[in-house]
Amino acid sequence: MGFSTDNLKGFILALLSSGFIGASFIIKKKGLRKAAAASGVRAGVGGYAYLWEPLWWTGMLTMIVGEVANFVAYAFAPAVLVTPLGALSIIVSAVLAHFILKEKLHALGILGCIMCIVGSVVIVIHAPQERAITSVQQIWHMATQTAFLLYVASVIVIVFVLIFHFAPLYGSSNVLIFTAICSLMGSLSVMSVKALGTSLKLTFEGTNQLIYPQTWFFMLVVITCVITQMNYLNKALDTFNTAIVSPIYYVMFTTLTILASVIMFKDWDGQNIGNIVSEICGFVVVLSGTILLHVTKDYDRNASRSVYAPLSPRSPSLTTRLCAGNGDLLKHVEEDMTFSEDAFLRRQELY
Repeated sequence: MGFSTDNLKGFILALLSSGFIGASFIIKKKGLRKAAAASGVRAGVGGYAYLWEPLWWTGMLTMIVGEVANFVAYAFAPAVLVTPLGALSIIVSAVLAHFILKEKLHALGILGCIMCIVGSVVIVIHAPQERAITSVQQIWHMATQTAFLLYVASVIVIVFVLIFHFAPLYGSSNVLIFTAICSLMGSLSVMSVKALGTSLKLTFEGTNQLIYPQTWFFMLVVITCVITQMNYLNKALDTFNTAIVSPIYYVMFTTLTILASVIMFKDWDGQNIGNIVSEICGFVVVLSGTILLHVTKDYDRNASRSVYAPLSPRSPSLTTRLCAGNGDLLKHVEEDMTFSEDAFLRRQELY
C-alpha cells in the first residue's frame, strides 16, 4: 500500500516527537544531577533546587516540543501508526543514557531496541491511509456512530466501577487497577486529541472549525480525560515500582488506543487481512521490545543493591550500614539517592 503525504507527515512528526521526548529525559536528568550537586538535596527525596536549574528547564522545553509534535502527528496520520511509534522515545533515552550518562545498555536491552525498530518499520509499511476529513462535523459523525458510542459507554462504566469499587479495595495491592483507569481514559483522550488536532489543522488551512460547538466539546473531553489519566497515573507510580507500571501502562494504553481508533475512524476498513495481521504482529514485536527495555533498564542497580540487601524486603537500617563500614555506607547512600532520582525522572517521563 502506498505511503500518503499525510501519513508521511504524521510519521516524521511522530519520529521527531520520540526524539525530543527521549532526549528530554537525559537533559532533565543531567539538570537534576547538577542541581543536586549544588544544593546537596536530590529531587527524589524532596528537593526542588532543579526548578532554578536552566538545564532542567531546557529538558522540559524539549519535552514540550516533543509533545506538541506528537499532538500534530495525530492530525495527519491514524493512531494505529502514531501511537506505537511512541516506543521509540524509550530507545532514544536508553541509547543516550548509555553514551552520555554511562548507564550500561545490556544485550537484552539492545535486543529490545532492535525489536522496537523492526516492529515500528513493519507497522509503518502496513499502516492504513489517513482518511480525508473536511470538517469537525464529519468527525462528530464518526464519534456518534453506534459502535463507538458502545465503546465509550463501556469505558465509562468500567472506569466508574474501577474507581468506586475496586480502587478502594485493591488499588494499593493490584497494579492493574490504576493503570487500567489511566489506559481507558487515555484511549478516549487520544481520540479527542486527534479530533481537536484535525479541527485546528483545518482552521489553519482556512476552514474555520472554531465556530462549531463540537470543536470545543472535544477540547473539554481532552482536558477531562487527561486530568483523570494523570491523577491515576500519579497514584500508580506512587504505589508501585515504576519498572512495573511503565510497561503495563504502555501495553494497555497503546492497545486500547488502537482499538478505539479502529472503531471510531475505521482505520482497517479497506485493508486486506495480510496488512492487518502484519500491523498486529509489528505491534506485538514493539510491545515485547518495550517490555525488554524496561526489564533490563534497572538491571545493574538492582543487582548491585541485592548484594547488600538483607533477607527482609526493607532496606538496611542506618545502624546496620554504619556497622558495615564507611565505604559500604557511602555506597548504599549513593545507590538509594540514585534510585530516588531515577524514579522521579521516569515518573516525569511518563507524564
